[in-house]
Amino acid sequence: MSTSIAHFTIAARDSTATCEFFAATLAWKRIERPGNVHYEVQWLEINADQQIHVVEVEGFEPSDFEREYGRHIALFHDRDDFDDLKRRLVANGAELVEPLRETPHERFFFRDPNGYLFEIMEKL
Repeated sequence: MSTSIAHFTIAARDSTATCEFFAATLAWKRIERPGNVHYEVQWLEINADQQIHVVEVEGFEPSDFEREYGRHIALFHDRDDFDDLKRRLVANGAELVEPLRETPHERFFFRDPNGYLFEIMEKL
């Protein structure tokens, strides 16, 4: 028996701008949402069968727990693209964040324009 993530949902001040950020940096593609959703939300495909749903919430503010030893979202990414990804992130308003500890694998953190912390790890 195996389990995988189907989707996760994040709140954002501007769902359209957030989706544009992810499309420009991580190449996530906007997909159609079902017709039974009656509030401002955008859906993006991360990979086949994996999505992120971005719900627009007026006045959204990130939690104080968005940090390495707290809540963050960890993603695998090709190591060969780390430098280019960092450039795309910064060019699109992300803040690179130094890790608090060393690991045997390459990784880095960034804070997206909404304040969420993401960890990018090399595929092992």
